Amino acid sequence: MKVSFIADKPVTSGSAVIPVKADLQTAGGAADYVAASKGQFKAAANAAKFDGEVGKSFSIFAPAGATISRLMAWGIGKGDNFDAEMFGAKITKSLLMSGETDLTIHMGGLGFTPDQAARAAVGARLAAYRFDTYRTKLPARKKPSLKTLNIAADDPAKARASYKNYHGPVCDGTMMARDLVNEPPNVIFPKAYAARIKKLETLGLKVEILGEKRMKTLGMNSLLCVGQGSARESQMVIMTWNGGKKDDKPVCLIGKGVTFDTGGISLKPGANMWDMKGDMGGSAAVVGAMSGLAARKAKANVVGIVGLVENMPDGNAVLPGDIITSMSGQTIEVQNTDAEGRLVLADCLHYASTKIKPKAMINLATLTGAILVALGTERAGVFSNDDELAKQISNASDTTSEKTWRMPMGPEYDKLLDSPNADMKNIGGRLAGSVTAAQFLQRFVGKGIPWAHIDVAGTAMKPSNRHDPRETTFGTGFGARLLNRWVADNFEG
Repeated sequence: MKVSFIADKPVTSGSAVIPVKADLQTAGGAADYVAASKGQFKAAANAAKFDGEVGKSFSIFAPAGATISRLMAWGIGKGDNFDAEMFGAKITKSLLMSGETDLTIHMGGLGFTPDQAARAAVGARLAAYRFDTYRTKLPARKKPSLKTLNIAADDPAKARASYKNYHGPVCDGTMMARDLVNEPPNVIFPKAYAARIKKLETLGLKVEILGEKRMKTLGMNSLLCVGQGSARESQMVIMTWNGGKKDDKPVCLIGKGVTFDTGGISLKPGANMWDMKGDMGGSAAVVGAMSGLAARKAKANVVGIVGLVENMPDGNAVLPGDIITSMSGQTIEVQNTDAEGRLVLADCLHYASTKIKPKAMINLATLTGAILVALGTERAGVFSNDDELAKQISNASDTTSEKTWRMPMGPEYDKLLDSPNADMKNIGGRLAGSVTAAQFLQRFVGKGIPWAHIDVAGTAMKPSNRHDPRETTFGTGFGARLLNRWVADNFEG
């Protein structure tokens, strides 16, 4: 869907949507449509029992005094607590398959900022997202009809700049993350995934791919043991964006990329196992974030690392009871091969700590079912060794639709990871499962490095129906916007 920003005056074709406040108050271009209708608008509103209540709407087809096909009124109440993204998303969802091809959303005359106009466009694009790549017999009536979106704003030039310089590229990154999660596992497996990331070099990213031979040399046995039962070679991909000052230490974003998770020898139940193609949602968020950072030319130094593996049962698969020596030298008794994401991240975190030496790092992972029990699908769990970093993530969450909630950590949980045979085991038992997973990861973070783990198991993939019109498919792309906001707020001048 092509997005444009135009002056706030009546258009002559397509559909137009106008915001209407309580008691049928309109302004700007919206008021011009109402005046031109010579009473038709008010009569139609009365017939529809519409008074501008938030979220209520009605349409006039072939409205008097205009040449457009449809005039839709959209209630915004008193206009306080206005959510521009949801405004654009709900409108687009209602008209996406209406047969209309051109849509203009008017936002002038009501004091909306250029940033709000840009965010309305983002909401519209998120609501219009589809993953129809493999649907060959989709009837026309089930295909989106909207092709162009115009946002009519008081200052279209500033709105356009806000969208072009930040919101648009970041939205593109979210779309990329969604595509990666939605792709089937026979298309996105470690080497294919790495090859797709390599294409991001066209944006100015430097992309380095480490294969199994190189990782073995580095001693990354924790990551490698997860994929040893797969016929497909594991990979680690390092993406580097140098947009800040030359001598500035980078920040690091790390993602779990289990392209399919059977559970390994600790095999998952067969029901719904197909959703485990999304167990690379953390890595997809990191890739999408790095794409957004590069495309918008972020003034910061950022390194993205993703560990890509396929967890399969096989005669060569890691076994419950095996003891693995990680890159850090710490030994791990693998008691459950379905607690594999932390094994992947352990070596990625140690690599980042020792090779990149970042000033802060965040990892994202679809790590535990326990976080779903705690927070459901509305918020991701944040675990951190640093209060300031946790606050930064919370602030970034507050200004995006990607909501988080800080969870506890503490040494009192460490005893749950004690093993009589190794330095630690990879599971802590039924209680506090998401906390013990974070405690495990913390052991591979270098001393003095502010670090946070974000468990996105409930937010990166949502197989059930949801109420948010911006989340249209299984893969949500959660994290790509959150990470961009975090970098923009804290590391760009």
